[in-house]
Formats: sequence, structure tokens, C-alpha cells
Amino acid sequence: MARIAGVNIPNQKRVPIGLTYIHGIGHTSARKLCSQLGIPESRRVHELTDDEILKIREAIDREYQVEGDLRRTVAMNIKRLMDLGCYRGLRHRKGLPVHGQRTHTNARTRKGPAKAIAGKKTVAR
Repeated sequence: MARIAGVNIPNQKRVPIGLTYIHGIGHTSARKLCSQLGIPESRRVHELTDDEILKIREAIDREYQVEGDLRRTVAMNIKRLMDLGCYRGLRHRKGLPVHGQRTHTNARTRKGPAKAIAGKKTVAR
């Protein structure tokens, strides 16, 4: 099992798919890395040589911000918005959607499970 940027890459996956297990590397970045290093996209992770794994590791360290550093940067950006008290920061602080989505219905992922409101039912007349 190849270990790159502190993540175990599954052996049976193709190389570009396996690289997406690293936080901060998506499909486009993984394919670009493979083409830069001359690794065919049809190769599996267990077929890589130690030299190729080392090249991938060095290229990721040189060109991309991944895993812990990326998570820390994103968290600091969100904290900065919250400290400023800007609109986006307030939405983060309240746990509501940040990018303008509707909240009257939907938004259950951000808001959590629906809470019952006492006295909401109307009396039949």
C-alpha cells in the first residue's frame, strides 16, 4: 500500500483515482500529475515502482497544498470571516448556508434535523 502525504492509497485503484484520496487533490489535479510524471492512467497503484511513488510524493510536496496544511488554511479563512463579523462569517457562526441558498425549506444539512415547534398546529373550525 503506497503512502503519500500521510494517506494510504488503495492498491487496486488506478493511479489517478487513488490520488484523489488525498485531501486537496481532485480528478483534474491527479490526471495532470500523471501526465507530468509520465505515468499511464491505466496503471494500478500496486504496479508503481518505488521510484515512481517517490516522484509523485515530491511533485505533490512541491506543487500542492494538501491534507493538514490545506485544512488549517481553510479553517483559518473561515475563522477570519467570523472574527470580521461580515455576512459570510455570521452565516458560518449561525450554522446556516453561506452561498445564498434558500432556508425556508431545505438546508437540512447545515441546519440539522428539523425541530418541532410547539403550538404550530391550527385548530379546525
